[in-house]
Amino acid sequence: MSEQPIELDEIMNAQFIKHETDVLIIGAGGAGMRAAISAFDSGSSVTLLSKSLLGKAHTVMAEGGIAAALANVDSKDSWETHFADTMEEGVYISNYRMAELLAKEAPDRVRELEEYGALFDRTPEGTIMQRAFGAHTYRRLCHVGDRTGLEIIKTLEDQILHRDIKFFDEMYVTKLLKDANRVAGAVGLKLNTGEFYLFRSKAVIIATGGCGRIYKVTSNSWESTGDGLGLAYEAGAELMDMEMIQFHPTGMVYPPGVKGLLVTEGVRGEGGILLNSKGERFMQQYSPKKMELDARDIVARANYAEIIAGRGTPHGGVYLDITHKGSDFIKKKLPSMYKQFLDFAGVDITKEKMEVAPTVHYQMGGIKVDPETTATNVPGLFASGEVASGLHGANRLGGNSLADILVFGKRSGDGASSFSKTVSLGNFAESDVIKEIERVKSLTNSNGTNPYDLSASLEENMSDNVGIIRNEEALKKALKVILNLKEDSKKASVQGGLKYNKGLLQALELPSMLTASEAIVRGALERKESRGAHARSDFPKKNPDMRKNIIYKKGEDGMKLEWRDVPKIPDELKKIIPQEVY
Repeated sequence: MSEQPIELDEIMNAQFIKHETDVLIIGAGGAGMRAAISAFDSGSSVTLLSKSLLGKAHTVMAEGGIAAALANVDSKDSWETHFADTMEEGVYISNYRMAELLAKEAPDRVRELEEYGALFDRTPEGTIMQRAFGAHTYRRLCHVGDRTGLEIIKTLEDQILHRDIKFFDEMYVTKLLKDANRVAGAVGLKLNTGEFYLFRSKAVIIATGGCGRIYKVTSNSWESTGDGLGLAYEAGAELMDMEMIQFHPTGMVYPPGVKGLLVTEGVRGEGGILLNSKGERFMQQYSPKKMELDARDIVARANYAEIIAGRGTPHGGVYLDITHKGSDFIKKKLPSMYKQFLDFAGVDITKEKMEVAPTVHYQMGGIKVDPETTATNVPGLFASGEVASGLHGANRLGGNSLADILVFGKRSGDGASSFSKTVSLGNFAESDVIKEIERVKSLTNSNGTNPYDLSASLEENMSDNVGIIRNEEALKKALKVILNLKEDSKKASVQGGLKYNKGLLQALELPSMLTASEAIVRGALERKESRGAHARSDFPKKNPDMRKNIIYKKGEDGMKLEWRDVPKIPDELKKIIPQEVY
């Protein structure tokens, strides 16, 4: 490995720091960390990059638990039932092989996490406790109170620090570099120093999470701006299922500063009920069998319907009530929720009802990957976690996101490490590096358009026109706004220099945010049906002919969409899931 400044040009007075590695991982959340551990243990040198700080990734916001068929609480649970639940929740456009691998391997990944030192809640017999969650047949969520994501990050971080894994925090990757058709490196800006880095690698893993910040009200943290989607798309990778955006049924509605902040599904899993302003348990009307524990899209739309019908709370939500479970139970099972509402809203959830409303939560779509290795269609490029697509189809089963980052994070590290052993470091023109550095520098010319204004317009547009219920007129309006913003973004610039410049970061994030938004809207226009998280008021039913995936590719004159058949499910797996879908 090397790390040295290289002068580019005396006149330009520019320099970058060069770093070489076998496997370069962009994103240090659960998927990126798990991939780093796996790649390192497979014998590769590994470098991990984080836009934020180590241990501060969006994974820490995941609260409810990890879905894994351990059968500790419900002995009838099995990988087959978990597979069937995942396929049903994805409304049968999930990649069956990814769902199969997740269901089979999640238990081992959970036990492995426990061996690493994760402290799960326990049953009276001493095994890992599992709780109920929406649309799961059995109690399956392995949890640490309502702080499961934090425990995962702390545990994986400890493993990272005990290995010789190179780590760069506050590093924003601006471009992937290619040797012919193969990804062979990246250019990064160290946000806290203003230094440029050239990373040369044999393989690159994108694990940057989702794009929820393109909406005004979201449970996603500030990092979730679709960076990896933009990087992969510009490098020629295919995206898939981008129209599928999950609205979590329960986000905080006040105070304004925390609007959208996640209220874990674990509240409902532990017995919480939903009430409208009349005190009616309205899920009896929308889902009399599964009630509050139905699929997220169903519960979210029920909440939305009650609010629109005028039966909402004073702050525009519905009530979530768990007071009947008692103070000691709530403080033990839901300590973060207790503190969150007390600190932010002045509400004691042991005595008072919570006000909640749907919030943008998760992208089911993303970079199209191979189920076995997480390789993309671009040689040398891999992806895992929320930024990757295929597993969740039209809607994600709660708890499958944390299982996803563990199962496919490991597979991603294994796949990238294996690939890196078959190639040497690639070559690319140094002029491409110089050109990218100059592009980034040009964004500090303060004579242009304010990127914050453009971002605010995008968030407003997506929230108003591409929400929980969609229609042709609003989607066409949204697309027009996005295309105009794309033109305006070419003139975006900020004041100040390269170091500690949040405005510059916003300008760098904006193109990826616009790429993600354009894909979502184009796909939503194309999919003239309602399936899973994608609901159209003008096409309220599923269309059997659209039980397919939409692929998104960068063409010479813009974004291209293509319908592609869902991989055929083998007969032995068909027997596990309802036959009527065929």
